[in-house]
Amino acid sequence: MSATRKSSLTPEMNVTPLVDVVLVLLIIFMVVTPLMTKNLWMNVPAKPDKKEDTTPPPPDAKPPVVLTVDKAGTLRINHEEVPRDQVVVRLQRMLNARADKIVFFDASDAVPYGSAMEVLDLARGGNITVAVLPERLAD
Repeated sequence: MSATRKSSLTPEMNVTPLVDVVLVLLIIFMVVTPLMTKNLWMNVPAKPDKKEDTTPPPPDAKPPVVLTVDKAGTLRINHEEVPRDQVVVRLQRMLNARADKIVFFDASDAVPYGSAMEVLDLARGGNITVAVLPERLAD
């Protein structure tokens, strides 16, 4: 070597420990991930076949009381528009004349969740039993 030439050292990164750590983490996540899934079992009643003949209600039976909210926020009881401040009074008066004391609730798909909950709370505030319809009624 000549005196004019200096020995230059170039630093090199040792990636072996990094690869070892990453592989260990990968194996840990591969083992833990299947254990994190949760199974929720739910028994949902089967829909009745359309072929089955259901007995129609007797002709003197009263139709169910249905409280509906449309996307404009209009409240209706059995397709009759009712002001918000008279809903509880009208529902209580209708239920007093009936054997079943249940009001069915139906909301349009466009109604915000908070607005639908306000109407439900309004009805429940009058000590009225409210059942939510699982499917949209045909208008």
